[in-house]
Amino acid sequence: MADWDALRAAAVDVMARAYAPYSGYRVGAAALVDDGRTVVGCNVENASYGVTLCAECGLVSALHASGGGRLTHFVCVNGDGDLITPCGRCRQLLMENGGPQLQVLLGRGPVPLDALLPDAFGPHDLDDLENR
Repeated sequence: MADWDALRAAAVDVMARAYAPYSGYRVGAAALVDDGRTVVGCNVENASYGVTLCAECGLVSALHASGGGRLTHFVCVNGDGDLITPCGRCRQLLMENGGPQLQVLLGRGPVPLDALLPDAFGPHDLDDLENR
């Protein structure tokens, strides 16, 4: 069973270190890995908005930099510490690294990622192309 309060606290903590000088919209994310580690990420803006890094990007980078694995539980918060839902791009990133059963904490409680991103594109779609 995930300690959602501790995971949310980790997201709030890393959110405080977000670099958001342009929008002022700080985001922090935290996730549990299948081996028990916690990984975190925060958004990092750029004057060229298109190359801004979402908190989820930093989290996935931390996942792989610290040994890889699969994400099992995920929390994302805004600058007030309120729960927010990952955008579509970030849902795809989470799907690749956590899979459809990744538990995402929303205001209504935890939901599996496949409820937020049904019929997601993934590695299996590329395998289908190779088998033609």
